[in-house]
Amino acid sequence: MKYVCLVYLVEKELEAMSESEADACTDESLAYDETLRRTGQLVLAHALEPVEMATTVRVRRGKMITTDGPFAETKEQLGGFIVLEARDLNEAIQTASRIPLARRGSIEVRPIKALSTLRRTR
Repeated sequence: MKYVCLVYLVEKELEAMSESEADACTDESLAYDETLRRTGQLVLAHALEPVEMATTVRVRRGKMITTDGPFAETKEQLGGFIVLEARDLNEAIQTASRIPLARRGSIEVRPIKALSTLRRTR
């Protein structure tokens, strides 16, 4: 089953890191991605640009509304994501616990719903 691991962090704390700390954090994250790739668990992983680069899109009464920035002001921001293969939720959680940024922020683990299995009922 596929799971998404949403990586939340406080961007200001990352920005405050020294260059060597930031490089070490990046190197550790890329090394863990490579470990997951070798075991066949990694489907996709990406870091995101800072939250200031976000645009929130809504459609209300047929009209598109855009807002610069995230949907809501929060302490932590979505900083990246990893899509992985795992036998079950427990394995996905154990894998997420080893994501290096879990020590600086939080990782939300969610099963990915296969849209092909959804059925409409009327």
